[in-house]
Amino acid sequence: MSKAKNSRGRLTNGTPNPIDIHVGLRLRLRRQVMNLTQEQLAKLLGLTFQQIQKYEKGLNRISASRLWDIAQVLQTSTDFFFEDMSEQTAALSPRRKTPESEEFISNLVNPMDSTKAVTLVKNFFKISNRTAAEHIFDALAALAAAN
Repeated sequence: MSKAKNSRGRLTNGTPNPIDIHVGLRLRLRRQVMNLTQEQLAKLLGLTFQQIQKYEKGLNRISASRLWDIAQVLQTSTDFFFEDMSEQTAALSPRRKTPESEEFISNLVNPMDSTKAVTLVKNFFKISNRTAAEHIFDALAALAAAN
C-alpha cells in the first residue's frame, strides 16, 4: 500500500482526523441521549459493537452512506454530526493542517466523557415545555459566554 493510502485522513503522527473524532463524539452523544448501548445501535445498523466503538473514537471513518443510515436510526439529520464543530477542529484536518495541529490534537478533551454532561443533555431533552428548555439553553449559553 502507498503511504497516502495508509495515512488517509490521519495526522502525520497517525492519530485520527479531528473531524472524524468530532463526528464520533456526536454519534456517541446521540446514542447516549437515546439510551442505546453500543450493542443495540450495532444491531440496528447490522454492525458489530466494536465497529461502533471505533466510529465513536474516530478510529474508523464513517462513510457518507453509513452516516445517513446512522442518522436515520438515531432519528436526526446528518448535519447533527457536524454541529458545534469549532473552526480550530476543522482547521486541524490534515488537508487544512496548521503548525500547531499535532500539539492541539494531543490535548483534546472530550467534555462528553463526563457523566454529568451526558445527564445534563438527557435531562434537557426530557423537558416537555420546549420554550422553557430554550430559555434554559439560552441562560447556559450566556453563563458560558460570560466566563
